[in-house]
Amino acid sequence: MNKLIKQILILIILIIILILPYFVFAQDVEPIEKLKKVGTLGGYAAYTDETTFSYIVGQIIRAFLALLGVIFISLMVYAGYLWMTARGNEDQLTKAKTTIRVAIIGLIIVVSAFGIWEFVSKFVL
Repeated sequence: MNKLIKQILILIILIIILILPYFVFAQDVEPIEKLKKVGTLGGYAAYTDETTFSYIVGQIIRAFLALLGVIFISLMVYAGYLWMTARGNEDQLTKAKTTIRVAIIGLIIVVSAFGIWEFVSKFVL
């Protein structure tokens, strides 16, 4: 009986979690012009065809971060392959661990640099 009550409670909680988002959209988002106006504050115009310096720099940084993400994933796959095929070879295992450690440190540095860039760019651009 106790197990049945737990299952019913879990089912009720899941139903509430799945149905609750439908009630969040009670207000209609009609004034799209107001949203466009908000986007132009601070020198950023999201709904224009105009290419600004900050937009170009942002696109370059996004492309560079995407490339670094691909390099990070490639290094992790390579290190995982080394680890799986080590077969007791301590040198290969050490190389795999070092590669994983260096890749994670590099990712932390890149994400930190991006965070600093975002913080500084709000005041400079």
